[in-house]
Amino acid sequence: MPETRDKVRTLIVGAGSAGRMAAEEMSVRPEHGYVVIGFLDDDPEKLGSEVVGAPVLGRTGDLVALASEHDVQEIVIAIPSASGHTIREVVRLCEEAGTSFKIVPGVWEILLGNVRISQIREVTLDDLLGRETVALDTEEMTGYLKGKRVLVTGAGGSIGSDLVRLVAGFGPEKLVLMGRGENSVFEIDQELSLDYPDVEKVAVIGSVTDEVAVEKVFQEHRPEIVYHAAAHKHVHLMEYFPDEAIKNNVVGTRALIDAAVRYGADRLVLLSTDKAVRPHGAMGASKRLAELLLMQRARAGCSTKLVAVRFGNVLGSRGSVVPMFRQQIRLGGPVTVTHPDVTRYFMTIREAAMLVLEAGFIGEGGEVFVLDMGDPIRIAELAEHLIRMSGLEPGKDIQIQFKGLRPGEKLHEELWCSEETLSRTAYDKILIVQSNSNDEIEDLDTTIARLEGLARAGDREEVRRELGRIFPDIGRKRDDESDTTCN
Repeated sequence: MPETRDKVRTLIVGAGSAGRMAAEEMSVRPEHGYVVIGFLDDDPEKLGSEVVGAPVLGRTGDLVALASEHDVQEIVIAIPSASGHTIREVVRLCEEAGTSFKIVPGVWEILLGNVRISQIREVTLDDLLGRETVALDTEEMTGYLKGKRVLVTGAGGSIGSDLVRLVAGFGPEKLVLMGRGENSVFEIDQELSLDYPDVEKVAVIGSVTDEVAVEKVFQEHRPEIVYHAAAHKHVHLMEYFPDEAIKNNVVGTRALIDAAVRYGADRLVLLSTDKAVRPHGAMGASKRLAELLLMQRARAGCSTKLVAVRFGNVLGSRGSVVPMFRQQIRLGGPVTVTHPDVTRYFMTIREAAMLVLEAGFIGEGGEVFVLDMGDPIRIAELAEHLIRMSGLEPGKDIQIQFKGLRPGEKLHEELWCSEETLSRTAYDKILIVQSNSNDEIEDLDTTIARLEGLARAGDREEVRRELGRIFPDIGRKRDDESDTTCN
């Protein structure tokens, strides 16, 4: 085909509306240098047909062979509704074929008929995860947050600061930014001054573990809505400092809940974690205790609506695996992964923040909400993709080293388990988990007080032993078990 010699020979994966629009755009804009050799599609009715004059050559699984047969130089992925698993598999096939690859815009651009060559872009981690950001009902959220006094703890953190940004956009009467890291609180405070100059805001440097500081915040600002994002989150560090996990994640949560109830706040939303499901270490145990405490207070009949939101790892947050991998790649490697088979659930920072807002809105008190996060991601695969997205080859340019699971870590995390019942809400991606068994801790307040005493005394070994008595999975090796009862 001499007429295509100087063109980029392109194969489009997906012969639906997205692929058709991409092909039409390439056809009417020849100056961009694309020529569509054909399509791939798994719909058997499309095989052998033509789309915009180009044949549907085969299925997605035929990509490597057909790319070689037709001397394809670039693959364009045009399946905007595909799951992260599907995108990752197509990317793997592109890498095996040795072709470059790009992706069309998201589903909203397709629905609007706005696919343009300038929008066809490189594949990002969000594409590989297949996460569609939760769409907020802005009218609903404005009615919920406008004119309200809102407190965000951990306001300088990754999720806390994004919560602050979202809330500011809905016109609260006052936004209180509480955190103990002065630099991070300063930065989000300055950002709000530029982006939302009309929103009254107050920066508070203080810890939720300081009951006097918490009391003062409620006395002075009378928050109506509280988002509790402050927490110690690093699993292996909390194994070495279980006393800090108790003080921050349990005692701090208790202080905040009790103040919210005492001062008549409308609602409080606790950010929880998948590590709280059958906890394997001190961090997860502390967050499960916080969940139980919240549910106990809600059942006591308080007027404040207390809810928790449980989710997995947040993509790109400070201290998370993706920034660490990127730094290791910049330094030439190796990229360190704990275990070849370790998996984790992921979501974006913005999605996490939006979910928290929605759960706070729909919660009636006592619920534990969880996000439908799709399939867990194998961390070694994520590392390989990041290396390739940096233009390098895993095992050749950048080595991957397996270091072994760290203290308190699981091979596979769980969002809920067989002792919990799952039910849907009016929001597609938000679920409610409820316990099927009586997993309450007898005299929870006494148990927490005992843990607090040990933690404040710095008796880490006794804190570990006490947590092991409360949660039998702590210290138990489960990595090689074939347990399928939890999700």
